[in-house]
Amino acid sequence: MKSFLAGFFGTIAAIVLLFIVFIIIIVSAIPREKPVTVKSNSVLKLSFNFDIPERSPKNPFEGFDGSGAAKPVGLKEIMESIEKAKSDDNIKGIYLDMSIISPGFATVEEIRNALLDFKKSGKFVVSYGEIYSQKAYYLATAADKIYLNPNGLIEFKGLSAQIMFFKGLLDKLEVEAQIFKHGKFKSAVEPFFLDKMSEANRQQVTTYINSLWDHVLNGIQQTRGIAVADLERMAGNLTIQNAGDCVEHKFADDTLYYDQVVDRLKELVKLDKKKELTFIALNRYVKTPAKKFKTALVKNKIAVIICQGSIESGEGDESTIGSEGTAKAIREARTDSAVKAIVLRVNSPGGSALASDVIWREVVLTRQVKPVVVSMGDVAASGGYYIACAADRIFAQPNT
Repeated sequence: MKSFLAGFFGTIAAIVLLFIVFIIIIVSAIPREKPVTVKSNSVLKLSFNFDIPERSPKNPFEGFDGSGAAKPVGLKEIMESIEKAKSDDNIKGIYLDMSIISPGFATVEEIRNALLDFKKSGKFVVSYGEIYSQKAYYLATAADKIYLNPNGLIEFKGLSAQIMFFKGLLDKLEVEAQIFKHGKFKSAVEPFFLDKMSEANRQQVTTYINSLWDHVLNGIQQTRGIAVADLERMAGNLTIQNAGDCVEHKFADDTLYYDQVVDRLKELVKLDKKKELTFIALNRYVKTPAKKFKTALVKNKIAVIICQGSIESGEGDESTIGSEGTAKAIREARTDSAVKAIVLRVNSPGGSALASDVIWREVVLTRQVKPVVVSMGDVAASGGYYIACAADRIFAQPNT
């Protein structure tokens, strides 16, 4: 018996030891944060080929998948970096590495406005890409100069919406969907019981698509000097077919290869062509020191609560809105005498009606005590709007 117990506890001890060693190996494999310094005459390089969360993940294991890929940079940190670069004497300008970009139009709008503000400092913004998607091009129009690969293309064909319907498949499988909906504009479930768009859904989709497109056209007109009527005509006729068309119709300033763009940047920085131009990537620049405020000493505070992702019951995480976690955060802000107002940053397509109702109730209670203001990002649909509707004020981007 003694030998059995000795062997049993020895095995348990070995397993625990192996687990500790495994954790140590994982932790040691995570790259240590090194102080980042910006060299003189540097150019801040921005590219947005990743989904942009509202703020950078706090989880140190986020993005650690063995691929070496850097964790995504949040919108908050992007905006702070562009603002910081305005007064950074070592940053001479911004280079936009453009192609297909992932964020939604409202996020793009925030970044575009920040770039327009950055230019007021007298520093340059230059964009280059081989192929610009429409969304990437809209962002690029904030630049002083837009360059395109000689064999590249700028997509410019207008906006559209496509919906896939499953009713025919379900009928063949003899599956009947149980639908719960209220109101003729609640269209998310239409693909399961219709074989085409309802007139109500067609009306609302057409309305917001046209609104988005009008805003894009007006933005391009303001920065590129191309009349809205001409833009509409060229999109409708698919006028932009190649790089030459882009330059001819003022969509791009010139067609260049990457090395030629670097030479143009060297001229702007006043650097000898024989010397190497210094770029600093966004995911490194966010780590540079910034002005810090001693928030603990501030008596009057505004709490910012991020509501990002689908709405679910439970605590939630970086990519979901948990009813318990969010409700707790709102309650804590409500009972904190130092917090004078609350901003809910909503970027959500909705989710659980029950979870949304739990959060909505906390907003209702909080509004009776102190102001609650909602700021909307790319989307605030269904439950995303539900949790926002009880606020004192709601602010959205023109393309939310």
